[in-house]
Amino acid sequence: MRILVGSHVFHPCVGGIEAVSAMLAEAFLKLGHEVKLVTLTPSGAPDEFPYAVHRQPDRAELKSLLGWCDVFWQNNISLKTLGSALLKGTPTVVTHQTWLMRPSGRIGWQDVIKKLASTRVHNVAISRAIAEALPGKSIIIGNPYRDELFRRDEDIPKERDVVFLGRLVSDKGADLLIDALEGLDVSCTIIGDGPARATLEARAEGRDIIFTGMKSGPELVTLLNQHKLLAVPSRWNEPFGIVALEGIACGCVPVVSAGGGLPDAAGPCGVTFPNNNAGAMRPLLRDLLANPARRQSLLAHAPDHLAKHTAEAIARRYVEVFEGIAK
Repeated sequence: MRILVGSHVFHPCVGGIEAVSAMLAEAFLKLGHEVKLVTLTPSGAPDEFPYAVHRQPDRAELKSLLGWCDVFWQNNISLKTLGSALLKGTPTVVTHQTWLMRPSGRIGWQDVIKKLASTRVHNVAISRAIAEALPGKSIIIGNPYRDELFRRDEDIPKERDVVFLGRLVSDKGADLLIDALEGLDVSCTIIGDGPARATLEARAEGRDIIFTGMKSGPELVTLLNQHKLLAVPSRWNEPFGIVALEGIACGCVPVVSAGGGLPDAAGPCGVTFPNNNAGAMRPLLRDLLANPARRQSLLAHAPDHLAKHTAEAIARRYVEVFEGIAK
C-alpha cells in the first residue's frame, strides 16, 4: 500500500505530535508499505528519514503526491492539504490530536471549517474524550510511545517517590503537585523547563523537591526508573498523554487528571483525580506510596496496556483502517 503521511509541522528533530507522525511513518515502512511524507514546514537542514519528505509542495507536486498514494493520512487536520485531497477524491483519514477550538477555548472560524471538513473524511480520535467532541463518527486509536527506549530497568532502585515530566507552565499543573505534597514526607523530582520554573522553585524551597531541567533519551529513562509514581496534574483536558505511557513503561504508577484523554493513556495502570484539585491528589499520592502491593497490582496490567501502544501495534490498527477505504 502507498501511504502519504500529512504532518503540518515536521522538523528534523521531531517532537510532540510530529514525533507520532515520524514513528508511525517508519512503522508503516517496516510493515512493508511505501511511505512519503508531506509537510508545510521548511527545513534548514537535510532530511535524514527512511522515507521521502516533501516540504512546502506547490500545487502540482501536491496533486502528484495525492495521485501516487492509495490513502492520505493527515495527522492533525490541516486545511491547506486537506482541501486538495478532497478536490482530488483521494481516500483520506484524519487523526484528531487535539480539540477543534482556539487555545482560549473559543470556537474560531477555522474550527468551524475543520468540523465541516471532518464530515467528508474518515476520522480517528486519539481518545474517547476527543471522539465525543467530534461532530461525526470516529474510530479511537491512541498514540504510540517509544517502546524501544522507555522500559523498566530492574538494576535501578526506585529510591524516589514522585516524578513530574512536562513544561513548567500553568496548564501542566506542577504547582498543584507541589501543593499536594504539602505536609507529606515525600521526595519529588520535577523534570522540564518553562516560564514558571523560578516561581515553582520558590514554592518548593525547603522540601525534597529537585528541579532537573529538560531531559531526554537514556538520561530521562534513568530518571523515570528511579521513581514510584508519575504525577500528571494537568489543569486543562489533555487530549491523550504519551507521558503516562512512558512512565508506566519505566515502572511508575501514573496519577493523572481525570479530564480529557489522560485516563485512556493511563488505562488500568493508574488512578485519577479531578482536574485542578490538589486536595484530591494528596491522599492518592500518600496511599499509593504507603501501599507497595497496590502499586504492584496496578502495574500488573502494564504489559497488556503497553503492548497496545507500541508503534507497530498502532501502525497495524491504522493499516486496517486504510485497507478498508483505499482506492
